[in-house]
Amino acid sequence: MSSLLEKKILLIICGGISAYKSLEVIRSLKKKGASIKAILTKSAKEFVTPLSVSSLSQEKVYDDLFNMESESEMDHISLSRWSDVILVAPATANTISKLSTGLSDDLASTVMLASDKDIFLAPAMNVRMWEHPSTKENLKKLKSYGYKIIGPETGDMACGEFGEGKMTEPNEIIKKIEDYFINLNQNKKLKALVTAGPTREYIDPVRFITNRSSGKQGFELARSLSKKGFETTLISGPTNLKTEKDINFIKVETADQMFKATQNSLPVDVAIFSAAVGDFKIKGKNKNKIKKEDYINLNLEKNIDIINYISNHNSLRPKLVIGFAAETNDIKNNAKKKLMEKNCDWIIANDVSNKSIGFDSNFNEVTIFYKDKKINEEKLFMKRKSEISDEIIDRVVSQLN
Repeated sequence: MSSLLEKKILLIICGGISAYKSLEVIRSLKKKGASIKAILTKSAKEFVTPLSVSSLSQEKVYDDLFNMESESEMDHISLSRWSDVILVAPATANTISKLSTGLSDDLASTVMLASDKDIFLAPAMNVRMWEHPSTKENLKKLKSYGYKIIGPETGDMACGEFGEGKMTEPNEIIKKIEDYFINLNQNKKLKALVTAGPTREYIDPVRFITNRSSGKQGFELARSLSKKGFETTLISGPTNLKTEKDINFIKVETADQMFKATQNSLPVDVAIFSAAVGDFKIKGKNKNKIKKEDYINLNLEKNIDIINYISNHNSLRPKLVIGFAAETNDIKNNAKKKLMEKNCDWIIANDVSNKSIGFDSNFNEVTIFYKDKKINEEKLFMKRKSEISDEIIDRVVSQLN
């Protein structure tokens, strides 16, 4: 059975000579049981007709952002939400440039900017355009945003030149899309656990000790795992963040509650401990509110080390245990020390003294320290936390598969 059976694919056709190959892409996808809707850019209609695309896809062809007949349907939102994946073939240098700057001046670019789905680009252009530094920089940026690039190939071009820039053949493009869905199906058999946010340790019914963790990175990690097909559980301390309905969300407050929720969520294949768990709790919490004129002497005791407990558990240890190290100084040495002491497989460290990537920021920059790899550390430079999460989970998938 084809992995494309009953999958919904939105095909965006841009204006290049390779646009004729998109007709074969549609034909082959339909043969494999996929549903196709297509958007033609204005210039694409110079190479293929809406009638030919509609005949093959057996669906309406979309081509105008401001079509009065469908204005109320908000096509740029509804098409993105309808699809399981978006494929742009051919993706011209102009389209790649627009996407890299966030420009949305037509239906195709607006759909992609509004999309919550994975987007595949099959570039096609003259070899000099492909090799131009601006194209390389644009593609680098798009990859960091999570776009997936297919090709291009090296060969003879319509302009008479030879080199890299030729659109990947339809059968290879379809194989990449098939592999994507196969991996998603494989991941659906996998379970993931993420801890996020701060914990609270109560002094009395009103006051507590906590920390500045916003939980943003942990929530994004859970989203990335869920998007990749994992059965995902997110255990979070108090935050104002919301999560998707397909994520099993467990709210906790204290470190003890987080530990018990973690135990109850095992076994899993991967556990990512991004929560900032309080190291200490109050020994003998006051039952009544302490009055300000009363003398307060806080007697502290250590909380259980959740990562250490899970990573050293003989029967329920996940295949992959990943810890976080939020540091303000000597990041490399502190992270490596934590990697060994906690018996983690990876430690992901970041500098929380840097205000642009620290607490409450939507951006992060991290270094992954690996325990059993030839390359024992890898830096992911500053990006949105959602993009950092996607890159981390891509590595998790590669490790588990």
